[in-house]
Amino acid sequence: MNPEKDFAPLTPNIVRALNDKLYEKRKVAALEIEKLVREFVAQNNTVQIKHVIQTLSQEFALSQHPHSRKGGLIGLAACSIALGKDSGLYLKELIEPVLTCFNDADSRLRYYACEALYNIVKVARGAVLPHFNVLFDGLSKLAADPDPNVKSGSELLDRLLKDIVTESNKFDLVGFIPLLRERIYSNNQYARQFIISWILVLESVPDINLLDYLPEILDGLFQILGDNGKEIRKMCEVVLGEFLKEIKKNPSSVKFAEMANILVIHCQTTDDLIQLTAMCWMREFIQLAGRVMLPYSSGILTAVLPCLAYDDRKKNIKEAANVCNQSLMKLVTPEDDEPDEPKPVVQRQADPNPDDSVAKQEGTGSGGPDGSCDSSFSSGLSSVSTERAPVALHLDGIVQVLNCHLSDMAIGMMTRIAVLKWLYHLYIKTPRKMFRHTDSLFPILLQTLSDESDEVILKDLEVLAEIASSPAGQTEDPGPLDGPDLRVSHSELQVPAPGRAGLLTAPSTKGLECSPSTPTMNSYFYKFMINLLKRFSSERKLLEVRGAFIIRQLCLLLNAENIFHSMADILLREEDLKFASTMVHTLNTILLTSTELFQLRNQLKDLKTLESQNLFCCLYRSWCHNPVTTVSLCFLTQNYRHAYDLIQKFGDLEVTVDFLTEVDKLVQLIECPIFTYLRLQLLDVKNNPYLIKALYGLLMLLPQSSAFQLLSHRLQCVPNPELLQTEDSVKAAPKLQAADSPSIDYAELLQHFEKVQKKHLEVRHQRSGRGDHLDRRVVL
Repeated sequence: MNPEKDFAPLTPNIVRALNDKLYEKRKVAALEIEKLVREFVAQNNTVQIKHVIQTLSQEFALSQHPHSRKGGLIGLAACSIALGKDSGLYLKELIEPVLTCFNDADSRLRYYACEALYNIVKVARGAVLPHFNVLFDGLSKLAADPDPNVKSGSELLDRLLKDIVTESNKFDLVGFIPLLRERIYSNNQYARQFIISWILVLESVPDINLLDYLPEILDGLFQILGDNGKEIRKMCEVVLGEFLKEIKKNPSSVKFAEMANILVIHCQTTDDLIQLTAMCWMREFIQLAGRVMLPYSSGILTAVLPCLAYDDRKKNIKEAANVCNQSLMKLVTPEDDEPDEPKPVVQRQADPNPDDSVAKQEGTGSGGPDGSCDSSFSSGLSSVSTERAPVALHLDGIVQVLNCHLSDMAIGMMTRIAVLKWLYHLYIKTPRKMFRHTDSLFPILLQTLSDESDEVILKDLEVLAEIASSPAGQTEDPGPLDGPDLRVSHSELQVPAPGRAGLLTAPSTKGLECSPSTPTMNSYFYKFMINLLKRFSSERKLLEVRGAFIIRQLCLLLNAENIFHSMADILLREEDLKFASTMVHTLNTILLTSTELFQLRNQLKDLKTLESQNLFCCLYRSWCHNPVTTVSLCFLTQNYRHAYDLIQKFGDLEVTVDFLTEVDKLVQLIECPIFTYLRLQLLDVKNNPYLIKALYGLLMLLPQSSAFQLLSHRLQCVPNPELLQTEDSVKAAPKLQAADSPSIDYAELLQHFEKVQKKHLEVRHQRSGRGDHLDRRVVL
């Protein structure tokens, strides 16, 4: 510093002392400056006051010499003390050079700068609030200072500033928020602690409504919640807890829409504390905001669904996610579906559509998938209000998320179940909208039938059954079906095709359109049956392990008659004869043994109605793929004469081990409770001669085995008709067997059986000729 330079009104002694390296001498100079400035204040000499401040600032505080800078800082503090209440008039000139020294490389100088600013702020009090942002910015840097003395000094200044803000009602929150939003993303733990402490203070001030600006800082708060320091995490938890309490108290003033996607992001983090906190917030948001959250459903589901598969180590997160999922599902109502008769397109374009406005908000604002929603989106919201917010349900994103999760085989079982529950719920509540997506969902729903979990398969079947039976799925054209040979008209489920004209006589064709099951079917029902059989054909293990389970559940969910009728119709055109035989055997076993099919068995048992006769003929044609199952169907329907005729044809068939095994199983089945009525009919020898002949025919087919002994013992119990004859029975006219319906052309059925078996024989010989078929014929 040039000693000859004029620093008036500062005396040479003051200047010399300010440049001294000793603190005590600089302090004496500061007292002289304070005295000098007081005189100028008394004289109201603002020119000289400004000149003193400018000199201390430019020549000392901003000097290149460290001792001069120290002198300038203490001198500026002395000026502020001397000015007293008038210091507010010169705060800009007093504060700026001190803040510049906050960046000095010398830690002692940074400490003196902090000390000087403390004295300036202490004198000015509320007058410093217009300069709060620059003070906050400087303090946030000192909070992370490596020197403990500097940090201690900054903490004193920080407490003083907090007291001033708490006392004042003139704090400019709007001007402060941009700086807070910027600083909240600091990675320094001390800076984070400083930020959190200030948010706590501002939140505690009654006149400051920080909740209005929560969307600006919420993301940063969740970032801080992931800090490595336990103390900082705890402080941040407290802040977030206070905000959540405030949200619950005043939901009508909360901008839920602007914070929805922030929560979605943090619900997917790997940090357990962040994820749990975000999930709890999401739970409260859904319950408080209600339908305002619907436009963000796809994002919420993306975050929530994977959490449902967590184990007990993340039990709290799983429970919160489950509540979120259930609460969000309840927001979807039938009113979200399309009307029965949609308005013309032109009219829809002319009228304002709330869907359009929501879509625009999703696309352009921070609350939507790519940005923030306008704050007016949640205006007027009340947690106790029953009025619906003007929002609409957009299924495209939701279905895409559900489809993605269901397609991912790595997803946990509970998540897959939740996805299927969502799909079922959407098909129930919004069927018309959902059927737009059925073609994309259908393949993955069929694939899910191969899932390892029975519970997943049950839920999957519920969805498929709803698709197949919903009136919303009824269309004039069900769409192309898979496979060139499977394009069968939906009407064939009720009315026989022209090719079957010989099956029933003319009088029996009346009234077939009135099948009681017809109303439960739609355009997707037949497509479902076709694709299900195709899946069984391509995945034989699925058929073996889960085939009966799947079909039995479908019989509970849908009409059993429709299922058997349609599957029989499809198998009639099946080119893979081995699969057709296996599938017929499976269906027959289900038909004869499952409790779910009790009513269908009773319907077939007597063949009293045209519908039951039609069903029998349909089943019979497909059952012909397996000779033994065809006989068992005749036993079930009490067509004993036809059963005997069929067994007579067995002599022309190739008798294999598999064939004899199935005869063995049929004998075992005859001894089961299902065929109790058949065994009792053996007492009426006179009216059931063909039943006895058919059973003897089975006996003659069997080798000397346990099944042979079982059936032989049963037939030995058949009484002598002469012994059972009574006077009433002699006089009684011979009765026609109940199942020998004159409307069924049994000769045609027998011809069809012979035709099908001939095809099977040809296929077996072709395979044997290629060497890929193991000859399992029995050598007698």
